[in-house]
Amino acid sequence: MPELDSLRGVAILLVLFFHGFGFQFAAAKLPRMAHLFVLATMPGWVGVNLFFVLSGFLITGILLDSKHQPQYYRRFYTRRALRILPAYYALLFILSVVPLTGLFEHRQMSWQFISLSCIYLSNVTGLFGVPAQYGTLWSLAVEEHFYLLWPTVVRSLSRRAISYSAIAIVVVCPMLRAIAYKLGFQYGAGYTWLVADGLAIGSLLGVLSRSWLADRSRMKQVSIACMTAGATLIVIGVPFGILLGRTFVGAVFRLTALNIFFAGCLGATLVLGTGTFKWIVRRPTLQFFGKISYGLYLIHMLAFDFTDHLLAQYVPDPLAAVRVSFDLMCLRFGIAAAIAIGVATLSRKYFEEQFLRLKEKPFAPDARALRAAA
Repeated sequence: MPELDSLRGVAILLVLFFHGFGFQFAAAKLPRMAHLFVLATMPGWVGVNLFFVLSGFLITGILLDSKHQPQYYRRFYTRRALRILPAYYALLFILSVVPLTGLFEHRQMSWQFISLSCIYLSNVTGLFGVPAQYGTLWSLAVEEHFYLLWPTVVRSLSRRAISYSAIAIVVVCPMLRAIAYKLGFQYGAGYTWLVADGLAIGSLLGVLSRSWLADRSRMKQVSIACMTAGATLIVIGVPFGILLGRTFVGAVFRLTALNIFFAGCLGATLVLGTGTFKWIVRRPTLQFFGKISYGLYLIHMLAFDFTDHLLAQYVPDPLAAVRVSFDLMCLRFGIAAAIAIGVATLSRKYFEEQFLRLKEKPFAPDARALRAAA
């Protein structure tokens, strides 16, 4: 489904522009048009939620299609490990030696954070009194928890029961956010039990797309309804603080509205990608970014750190200088983005691809297995 690579490309570009501009410089004093551009990148963090919905859809589809095949668990976990672990642990190794290089003055790493990240607990390090020192890893921890638990749900339950389980998660997560808000806890933290509804709503779409929503016309109608409902919930919630997520309404329903909207976007992309107007969602540039999105997501923050190190050779306080100069801000983004895209492209072609080729080898059936299947 190449159209989904385009959707991945949109998600990673949202995150890249958010970290390059709005994340650090939203309050910077800039000319009006430059300030509006920086503010326009502020919602880029929602790219992570788009990744969640997309991941839930794809993984559930993979699990459903292989549910009755032999070596169900071994096949799934081997393929996931080959796709995710090499680049992930390569990044952790790089992060562990970063303090020794002198090239990343703004990135301090502790062995406690690295250790917790090695076992995919980077989204709950705060519960252990350890600061999150490389923020992008939190979402990978959430997805890994999903990979650990969801295959058993799919294997053990009927499609209807899987749908009900996904709906239950979609309902329970906002309730937990409400409880966290009322009790004064970190309702906006990336704890799995607070943000798993994005994966769940994608999973629900994955189940329904193989049954009730297999009809293109019905998928189109439901997708439009989801996008309308998500957008309406956000618009209605604006007076109640849904955009910033600092009020009760925002804390509870902001992610819900986004997840519903992105489920509609995903459904619409599937409809367009298999019809006459597939060219709309099959864009080569976006597909390129979608293909390298995993490596780009892993490395892009280090690329910004390294660019700040380079600028520090010419400007005493580069971040302070960037805050008052949009030209310098764009230069910083351009250098960092070029480095990150280059590294991600090389990683995909010469590193990750070597492991991806192994994904099918352990499961190639022998002649006896083929005869038995026949």
